[in-house]
Amino acid sequence: MPKKQKPIGMEDIALYQIPSSLRYSPSGAHLAFEVTRTDLEKNEYHTDIYIAEGGQARRVTWSIDAHIVLWQDEDTLILRRSLPDAQPGVTELFRLSLHGGEAQPWLTLPFGLHKMEKLPEGYIAAGAIRMDDPDAYLDPPEKRKEKAEARKAEEDYHVVDELPYWFNGQGYINGQRTALFFIREKDGKPVFKRLTAPAFDVHDFCVDGDTVYYAGAVKQGKESLYNQLYAWNAAQGKTEALWRRSGFSMGGLFVLDGQLYTQASDLKTYGVNQTPDICAAEKNSLRKAFVPPVSLYSSVLGDTAEGHGGDYAGEGEYLTLATVEDHNAIFALTPQADGQLACRTLWEKQGLTCTMAACRDRIALVYQGWDHVAEVFEINRDGSGWTQLTHLNDSALAGRYVAEPHRVDYTSCGYDLHGWVLLPQDYSPRKKYPAVLDVHGGPRCVYGETFFHEMQLWTARGFVVFFTNIKGSDGRGDAFADIRGDYGGTDFQNLMDFTDAVLAAYPAIDPQRLCETGGSYGGFMTNWIIGHTDRFCCAASQRSISNWISMSFISDIGPYFGPDQCGAKGLHGDQNTAALWAHSPLKYAGQAKTPTLFIHSEEDYRCPLPEGMQMMQALAQRGVETRMVIFKGENHELSRSGKPKHRIRRLREITEWFEKHARP
Repeated sequence: MPKKQKPIGMEDIALYQIPSSLRYSPSGAHLAFEVTRTDLEKNEYHTDIYIAEGGQARRVTWSIDAHIVLWQDEDTLILRRSLPDAQPGVTELFRLSLHGGEAQPWLTLPFGLHKMEKLPEGYIAAGAIRMDDPDAYLDPPEKRKEKAEARKAEEDYHVVDELPYWFNGQGYINGQRTALFFIREKDGKPVFKRLTAPAFDVHDFCVDGDTVYYAGAVKQGKESLYNQLYAWNAAQGKTEALWRRSGFSMGGLFVLDGQLYTQASDLKTYGVNQTPDICAAEKNSLRKAFVPPVSLYSSVLGDTAEGHGGDYAGEGEYLTLATVEDHNAIFALTPQADGQLACRTLWEKQGLTCTMAACRDRIALVYQGWDHVAEVFEINRDGSGWTQLTHLNDSALAGRYVAEPHRVDYTSCGYDLHGWVLLPQDYSPRKKYPAVLDVHGGPRCVYGETFFHEMQLWTARGFVVFFTNIKGSDGRGDAFADIRGDYGGTDFQNLMDFTDAVLAAYPAIDPQRLCETGGSYGGFMTNWIIGHTDRFCCAASQRSISNWISMSFISDIGPYFGPDQCGAKGLHGDQNTAALWAHSPLKYAGQAKTPTLFIHSEEDYRCPLPEGMQMMQALAQRGVETRMVIFKGENHELSRSGKPKHRIRRLREITEWFEKHARP
């Protein structure tokens, strides 16, 4: 008889070490990456730098909490550190030699750094400025300190006069912009020059020789969904406008064989979630070169590892991650004689590929399968080979039971769909089990066959867990992802049909002991579900939306996302208000009977706290059993990157709520 494996525990989430930020050295001989680990006692995270070469990875920093900025040369990394005694509003950069020794101070940037790249003579950087003090980077240290003290005297107040005035994970951003800076050395000292106007917000940039291409827009009063495209030549010191007209949202800039490309969307056909086309950009010209069938980034979800992208242009092809149905692939795009980009799938694998980097002959991936937490792997540039470079999480899962996903196919509303079921250890068809339906966020995200700690925890506690990708999910193109004006319609029916399919396939599940949960869009759907069915014995609504009218006026993305998703033409007027209210779960709260737990973060500016409060209060007023847990100091990313003890408390609250209401 096989030995019984240990169950995954609640606090095991603090054992995982997560790699990220892959960067090859100029020759490709060295791969640098970050690894984030948890200090549960201090309730914080630490980040170490690793180097991989010759198929082996080694740790090169200890206890300095550094982040990779760039490779200065083949043997020197530039790192960013946050020191306790650092001057306010600056970025401390350090040089780390691969030949040994501690990281040495290199350069202090007089602004908060977002991104930095090398030029033939100097560096280009995107950094934070205040529009009302755009030249603060020129201040001497004593002046900078004086201004910091003056701001401290005003820290009890927020003054806002533009949209958005706050942003999830960044706090209040009123008056802040991202500027482009040229950094060079003169007489042995660094010289900084701001290249963009105070009101201009840089959204993306890339470097090709002496030329810096960048996309952005002037933000006055409110942020536009559209932007413009420019080129700055370092040798000439001149800026040229490539595309100054409105009408396109541009980003994802890269240069291939001397040609500039941008991912550009007019947002006309599928709204704000429309997949951008890859366009060749010339002076006053955007020419479609490739129309992607799916999203060119990773939207597969996880709670131990999550990433969104990674691309590379070189050796005659452009490599990018893509989300294909329920997993990730690498697409290789090659220029053709007719100016189009031909696409082939270079590599794909079930699971979650968080991020990617490439060099002349290899590709590095952070990959997570259903049976393991994220690790760093390498493949050859042709997609062959598969080498695991790290074993960061082997010990965390050693001897533990990890439930394998079992696929369930079903048809709903004319769509062929599928989901998965996770079974507890020693599952027996002769027993009866409680179950949890877990609904993903987005809605344009996907579940895949990847490790998910919360689901494995509930399986370890004796629950069957089931999850699916419904209409509105990513991976199947814009038409499938489009649920504008249909929130709570097809998507809700898909979930109910999936639940029926799972109950039919696994009759050991007790239909009287079904629990349900979801976060963000999944939180919206949880609120919607309890107003439209009482088939679940309890629910846990996380970082949710209950009222599209209020959400649209307070969320960082609300003014454009709310009307767009609800099929309204704007925010004002009875017709638009009616459309927003029709898709608001709060409208149907009077029908709710399901005991519901609400999990929300105090600094969630994506789905702000009042969204959960409204629904909770509506239930409480009617006498429906409810409870709300509000996490101080956390934002929309609580489940993925919140403080370790907060993430554990979140899991405890949800798990105990399920166990309380799903007792036999």
